[in-house]
Amino acid sequence: MSKAIPEPVTQLIEAFSRLPGVGPKTASRLTYYLLRAPDQLSLGLADALRDLKEKTTLCSQCFNITVDNPCGICSDANRDQRTIAVVEEPLDVIAIERTASYTGVYHVLHGALSPVNGIGPDDLRLRELFARVESGNVLEVIIATNPGQEGDATAMLIRQELTPKGIKLTRLARGLPVGGDIEYADSVTLMRALQGRSEL
Repeated sequence: MSKAIPEPVTQLIEAFSRLPGVGPKTASRLTYYLLRAPDQLSLGLADALRDLKEKTTLCSQCFNITVDNPCGICSDANRDQRTIAVVEEPLDVIAIERTASYTGVYHVLHGALSPVNGIGPDDLRLRELFARVESGNVLEVIIATNPGQEGDATAMLIRQELTPKGIKLTRLARGLPVGGDIEYADSVTLMRALQGRSEL
């Protein structure tokens, strides 16, 4: 960058540019906005980022992001521990919870199979899912991966592994658009997809 721009400004622009969906212009706008903003806003953002890294962890059971371990969903006695919805990302948990129609627990894979991007089975929380199913009294696994090539490949791998275990395997109904992400679906579509799930 130009020598007319102070190094701390350049560093923040570069840091924002590394975020997904943030290009150089947006990164510059955010940086200059924070420069003009009251100290309380900028320092509040810095504190929130620090707390995000220092105070959150992954639940040891479902691998959702949490402050307490196990998370509030896994430790809730009113949740059906025998039904596990397998999702790709923590945002998918939030989307399904917004429907207020699912009472089971979750398992967050933190991605989907994608050989093109170098993501294989060992890069996901699949081993932990299989161990969880094997060691517990799980009756149903709902595969709630995103519709599309990567989500379908992940669902197929889970199906191959769990079918011999005699567990009921279901998949969200195709009320969700192919190629779309669960986190962007509206609550009604998600609720119908959950209610209309079908056996694999």
